[in-house]
Amino acid sequence: MTAKTALLWFRQDLRLDDNPALLAAAASDYEILPVYILDDESPGAWKMGGASRWWLHKSLVSLNRSLDGHILFYKGNTQAVLSDLIEQQKPEALFCNRCYEPWNRQLEHRLADLFKARGIDAQSFNASLLNEPWEVKKSDGTPYGVYTPYSKAALQRLNDPKRPENAPAHLRFKLVHDRPPLSALNLLGKPAWYKKMEPHWSPGEQGARQKFDRFLQESMKNYAAERDRPDLNSTSSLSPHLHFGEISPRRILWETREHAAAAQAEAGADKFISEILWREFCHHLLHTHPHMPERPLKQNFENISWNRDDAALRRWQKGQTGIPIVDAGMRQLWQTGWMHNRVRMIVASLLVKNMGIDWREGERWFWDCLVDADLANNAAGWQWVAGCGADAAPYFRIFNPVTQAQKFDPEGRYIRKFVPEIAKLDTESLFAPWLASRLDLASAGVVLGETYPHPIIDLAASRQKALEAYARIK
Repeated sequence: MTAKTALLWFRQDLRLDDNPALLAAAASDYEILPVYILDDESPGAWKMGGASRWWLHKSLVSLNRSLDGHILFYKGNTQAVLSDLIEQQKPEALFCNRCYEPWNRQLEHRLADLFKARGIDAQSFNASLLNEPWEVKKSDGTPYGVYTPYSKAALQRLNDPKRPENAPAHLRFKLVHDRPPLSALNLLGKPAWYKKMEPHWSPGEQGARQKFDRFLQESMKNYAAERDRPDLNSTSSLSPHLHFGEISPRRILWETREHAAAAQAEAGADKFISEILWREFCHHLLHTHPHMPERPLKQNFENISWNRDDAALRRWQKGQTGIPIVDAGMRQLWQTGWMHNRVRMIVASLLVKNMGIDWREGERWFWDCLVDADLANNAAGWQWVAGCGADAAPYFRIFNPVTQAQKFDPEGRYIRKFVPEIAKLDTESLFAPWLASRLDLASAGVVLGETYPHPIIDLAASRQKALEAYARIK
């Protein structure tokens, strides 16, 4: 008797631990055919950026190794690829985990019709979130638009969370000859620009586990007090691992609470969980407002007249604004594919509110450069800073990058690391070199306009101009 076949479709769930689709497939009586499809067509303008493609390649190498090389890799329109696979392999079932970007939700609806027409038992699961984006609602059934009440309601649903499940002990694979290799996806391309990121990361499930263990042991206890310090290694840096599904949010919640109770680190754990819930809130917003990546949630912001200044935008992108904390952040992004969250807010505020450049320009740059580029988080974060999103920063909140640097990088270690050409300045002058004396600049080997730029904009004057512009639309 011929064994029955099931497709196991990997997406943003690149792990074995606590993977509900994988666990369901393992518990079935099917032989499993693991598949990954790189689809650059369905996302439209939001196909994966360069840094994310590098991460994905490394993560798939790790996952395929864990599955003894059994994954089939395809590139193309997902519906067309799956239709061909169904014709070739005659599967009777398909197991997958859900994704929540608007194009993925539309794709899943189309595929449901395909599977039904072919008589395939298709089962999908939630592997990416603690709560589905549509599950947490107000008492009147409407969605939340403010984080704090959302987080309280979400936490109530997590008072007794389901224990995460370990990876299955055994998987039965269907043997297939001529497996399409990972190289067929051409995720890396040429030249090898991504080499600069490799020392900073270990993509894959094992790397995620190591990163989480380090955070629990070394950083969680002081997380509430130190999480805003880019000069300290105090955050989890789990965002890319979470985005690609290399670690389960349920695993994170469960072990964070367990460790907090044992180590008396409740304050740090509570703050860390609140950040996990902010990620959930972003997905809740994207589900409610699928246009969020392209249009402001507050309609009056459609009337803002943005500056179109490609040269200024390029200086911001390359970390050449002459404002040290901003340049440090943009260079960290360029060199590592990641930026500390406090600094993300600072660089975004300068671009949108001081420079008057459309927040969508920054959103696009982050999308291409971040290894943790996530549609919901990225769009919600940029709209928050711009003041046009749900529960956004008020229009009059304009970050002063000098005082922010003094507060959160008090000894200048972060700036000196990423802006070495001004590293010899004394700490007081480091945050605003344009205010330093000629003698101090000369002794540090700094020549403004030559070795380091003059500031791209007058912070005080641009702040006042932004306030006036925002007041007109308020």
